[in-house]
Amino acid sequence: MPQNPPWLKLGELPGDSLPTESRLMNSCIQARRKCQANPTCKAAYHHLGSCTAGLSTSLPSEESSVSADCLEAAQQLRNTSLIGCTCHRRMKNQATCLDIYWTVHPARSLGDYELDSSPYEDTVTSKPWKMNLSKLNMLKPDSDLCLKFAMLCTLNDKCDRLRKAYGMACSGPRCQRHACLAQLRSFFEKAAQSHAQGLLLCPCAPTDRGCGERRRNTIAPSCALPSEVPNCLELRSLCHADPLCRSRLMDFQTHCHPMDILGTCTTEQSRCLRAYLGLIGTAMTPNFISNINTSVALNCTCRGSGNLQEECEQLEGSFSHNSCLMEAIEVKMRFHSQLFSQDWADPTFSLMQHQVKNLVVRPQPRVPFLFSCTFTLILLWSLLQP
Repeated sequence: MPQNPPWLKLGELPGDSLPTESRLMNSCIQARRKCQANPTCKAAYHHLGSCTAGLSTSLPSEESSVSADCLEAAQQLRNTSLIGCTCHRRMKNQATCLDIYWTVHPARSLGDYELDSSPYEDTVTSKPWKMNLSKLNMLKPDSDLCLKFAMLCTLNDKCDRLRKAYGMACSGPRCQRHACLAQLRSFFEKAAQSHAQGLLLCPCAPTDRGCGERRRNTIAPSCALPSEVPNCLELRSLCHADPLCRSRLMDFQTHCHPMDILGTCTTEQSRCLRAYLGLIGTAMTPNFISNINTSVALNCTCRGSGNLQEECEQLEGSFSHNSCLMEAIEVKMRFHSQLFSQDWADPTFSLMQHQVKNLVVRPQPRVPFLFSCTFTLILLWSLLQP
């Protein structure tokens, strides 16, 4: 039977570090700081803040209904660094950054209507991590993979601490939903993406209801979801009123949106999964709908939507019938399954990881430069000999 090595190094998905403002290309906090140093920009920014509500809801064809002074303030900001500023999912002052982004966002949208743009910088970095597979021997050989990933989280101090925090906040008869959601967000923001995705996207056999229940309960549906099922459009309105939730929803729509009827996805699967996990802990928290399959959905209904029924169904379907999201989840689960079944002595494993596109970055060994040069010189010398 194949034996896994005690330690396995892989590559994490993008965005696993906790960046500071200075590490971002153009943080909205930095951009506002520059703006405040310019009297004209400062006045336009503060005036636009009072206009944000009206500008956010106006379409380009309705710009004439926006007051002239609000339009002028928006135009004055279009040539400043604020217009292209972004935030990061794990930055310390994320809430402040997103408040700035959504204040300036109407200025971005005037003329080109970019209301569906993600406010997050699309970083592409990787960081190695380790999994201690040796201690999994304490589990039964036929233990389901969701249990194995739970064990791997327990063996990691940071993952275990964050998981216990949301476990306590999301359990018990006195569970407060807002506290539960806050701890869920903290887990999926701060835990290594490899651990977070392992817990939520662990593969289960269709007949293994226990495994499926463990996976579904990763985000504590009994407390994280509202007691009464709301209308999906009302849920979206609630989300749009919160800068964080609105940002995560825009990020999801940016990276998990099929571009055409063929289902061509806008970005890579890793970005879609990152955006999907970013919604957990917000008002738009999605979850698996049952213990026997991997279909996901929002906890809302389109009943009573009236003449907005079609719009509501499109919103609901962007989760339950999203080919990009479903494919990204399936590919990740297949990789997790292969992770525990691969013969690690087989050198083809690195090739297998390479084939799982956008999910793993595995550094390849390099021949030292000095050794390479020496070998070349020896070879040339031998060829020149009589």
